[in-house]
Amino acid sequence: MRPITGREELDLFSQLPYVRNEELADDLAAGRRRPAWMWVALRGDRLLARTAWWSRRDGDAPFILDVLDIDDSAPGPDRVDIGARLLRTATAATLPNGSRPPEYSRFVPPDWRENATTRQAVGERMTVLERTGAQLFVERLRLEWRPQSPVPAPSGRLAFRPVHDDKELVALMALVLDGTLDAHGRDDLTRMSVHEAAVKHYEDELARYTSPRDWWRIATLPSGEPVGFIIPARNNYNPIIAYLAVLPTHRGNGYIDDILAEGTRILAEQNVPRVRAATDLGNIPMANAFRRAGYINFEREINMTWS
Repeated sequence: MRPITGREELDLFSQLPYVRNEELADDLAAGRRRPAWMWVALRGDRLLARTAWWSRRDGDAPFILDVLDIDDSAPGPDRVDIGARLLRTATAATLPNGSRPPEYSRFVPPDWRENATTRQAVGERMTVLERTGAQLFVERLRLEWRPQSPVPAPSGRLAFRPVHDDKELVALMALVLDGTLDAHGRDDLTRMSVHEAAVKHYEDELARYTSPRDWWRIATLPSGEPVGFIIPARNNYNPIIAYLAVLPTHRGNGYIDDILAEGTRILAEQNVPRVRAATDLGNIPMANAFRRAGYINFEREINMTWS
């Protein structure tokens, strides 16, 4: 069990299939991954398991554990044991002693529970995590809009303007945390104030996007009163809807459809090949809004955390 030596061992690391394999080389070049964070368990030349962390930018600490694979053709109990041993070994060598491990993320097919083979593969990887003390935190829908889908025309009910500054956006983000169905937002509120949670989300994510901030929109009534907002952006991999929200006092009026349509239009005008988004499986109103806007559920995401 050891980390890879560098880019020259990417072929070895990529022997186990996963959608993230196609991103590994670029992530290494950009510093979002490091060879020391990419561990393998080998028996001779055979790759039995692997794990890796990712960070948002070069120089950051590991932000998320997003690769954990085992050889599905190996004997059942053996492969789970090897995966757990590898994860413990890699974690001890990679993360500061006593620190809480970063969240785990796994992309899975949208129907993973209905397919026996996929259900077993996902379940065994979750078992590996559970043996190291992790628990399921949330399951999320990964959504995608494609240019073949029409963008609804503006209804005229709302007006849209740019965000004035970060203080305005953080204030609105704090307001929408009231009654939020987002698991990460609710978890933040158990450990910090509403304002602190909004600042954390803004600084940790939204402020880091290098795409134009003039894409960001505040939705208002004709009187100018804010109703909600949307943050179209581009991350390191895709155009995305980074944040979509309706203020609590205006929920239940269908404004979410108008706001999502505006954000989708902004990105569609850039001639992008796709627009991606995500929401918690339990956030039914948000999921339904994306469905009405023509977004398809192309994957799910499993998030697990350590206490």
